[in-house]
Amino acid sequence: MASRKVFVLTALCFLTLALSGAGSAQDHGTSATWLSRLNQELPLLGHRNWIAVVDSAYPLQTSDGIETIETDGDQMDVVKKVLSKVAKAPHVRPVIFTDAELKAVPESDAPGVSVYRNELTHFLEESAVVTGEVQSLPHEQIISRLDEAGKTFHILVLKTRMTIPYTSVFIRLDCGYWTDEQEKRLREKMAAR
Repeated sequence: MASRKVFVLTALCFLTLALSGAGSAQDHGTSATWLSRLNQELPLLGHRNWIAVVDSAYPLQTSDGIETIETDGDQMDVVKKVLSKVAKAPHVRPVIFTDAELKAVPESDAPGVSVYRNELTHFLEESAVVTGEVQSLPHEQIISRLDEAGKTFHILVLKTRMTIPYTSVFIRLDCGYWTDEQEKRLREKMAAR
């Protein structure tokens, strides 16, 4: 009887630990899990939130607002799915950033980079999903922006199986129904009063 009580107590402790970790910032799951999580979170995300689709060596950031999910997915497949979902969301639009270093990574040092670079460039240029200019910044600057934004806003980082450096795609969400030009006119009108 005593051993049964110890077993039940131990099981309850493990269950409590598992449930307390269920909402933690680091959620490692399957492909269906990350897509389900994206579907769940996208309606909650808005202006100033970020979604990053990153290679497998991307660092695990510790800012409270940064949530990292292992997709176990192909980089381009995850990028396409994320941008497709964002394009269908009426409340947000994507502002896309890529690593400036990607343009200079040589094929001899990173086999497959040329194919990826061409596929990504073609997709971003030809896709109706991408509505604005794709910006290219040094990797460290983008990580710093995410770290800073993560102090106030939610950042969703989706890690892929990609093993080529500087291949990450960073999507800063902006308002889907209010443009920069509209905001500028509003500010000018307010200043004129």
